[in-house]
Amino acid sequence: MNTIKMKYKYSILFVLLLIASIVKGQVPAGYYDDAIGKTGDELKAALHQIIDDHVEYSYSDLRDFILLESDEDPDNSNNVILLYSGFSRGKDEFGGSNGQWNREHVWAKSHGGFDNVPPEGTDAHHIRPSDVMINNVRGNLDFDNGGSPVNGAPGCKKDDNSFEPHDDFKGDVARMIFYMAVRYEGGNGELDLEVVDMVNTTPNPEHGKLSTLMDWHAMDPPDDFEENRNEVVFDYQENRNPFIDYPEFVEDIWGDPAGLDDRSKNSLICFPNPFADKTYVNCDKEAINFSVLSMDGRMIIEGSSRQGKTLIDLSNYNSGIYLLLVSDATGNISGRFKLIKTGK
Repeated sequence: MNTIKMKYKYSILFVLLLIASIVKGQVPAGYYDDAIGKTGDELKAALHQIIDDHVEYSYSDLRDFILLESDEDPDNSNNVILLYSGFSRGKDEFGGSNGQWNREHVWAKSHGGFDNVPPEGTDAHHIRPSDVMINNVRGNLDFDNGGSPVNGAPGCKKDDNSFEPHDDFKGDVARMIFYMAVRYEGGNGELDLEVVDMVNTTPNPEHGKLSTLMDWHAMDPPDDFEENRNEVVFDYQENRNPFIDYPEFVEDIWGDPAGLDDRSKNSLICFPNPFADKTYVNCDKEAINFSVLSMDGRMIIEGSSRQGKTLIDLSNYNSGIYLLLVSDATGNISGRFKLIKTGK
């Protein structure tokens, strides 16, 4: 059965459930302390030190138990959710034939020339279950928009030099690529991987396209499935994907997304985060409405803004975690942010 992850409708009930999941999935205290307040190359280096030297597993371990837990279908514990297609398939249907699933390296192995060995080739933060046929179709292509529809994978497209996943997986793909570019910096005999704003990057240790991936990251923020997956992989590898925990780190490292070439100018960015008293929501194109909720689901601030930066002032509120919901003029939720207030 096709179980493509659907975007949630933000009823009051769901908001309360979402807040509960945020509390449950909190980052271990102090984990990112050395990164807070840094930007650019300094932040990238700090995050690398935090997530470097993870516990390594074999390629078989991914098949035998790690992916079975990290990508388990929340509606059917006998199945895993497949990247790109969103299909739910039996855990025992692993193999190399059509209709089965295998292990997909989101950072394609030929982009740098690594094999199915630790650390790059067995890092669960970028390896996902995928339909055998769709895995072959994607091959080692860079990621970008456009192309012809892919048979058997609703919402996916492909052309001669790039692959576009379904909308529900675009942010997942982007954050896995960003993770690899920070985790692997050339030390200890490892590759130095970089995300670049181009395609046709094979065989260089590069992956693209940066501007498109930043768009996808903004339009498809981390959901419950991705956040749970981060927790499971952390339990095994003892390192996390920082861009799931702190989506704003993407802009902090690679710059103002509105300043990149070829962007659609329709992103939502919340910065700084964490913050002492005040933060901003940046809307590049359309008018927005916003609401800030406390951890018990109470609405504490709401307002609206047209294009540009909107100030969110929480100086009169206690430190802690808040939820910011951003919606368009029709009331559809277009972004959600976990606000972390450090002051007071």
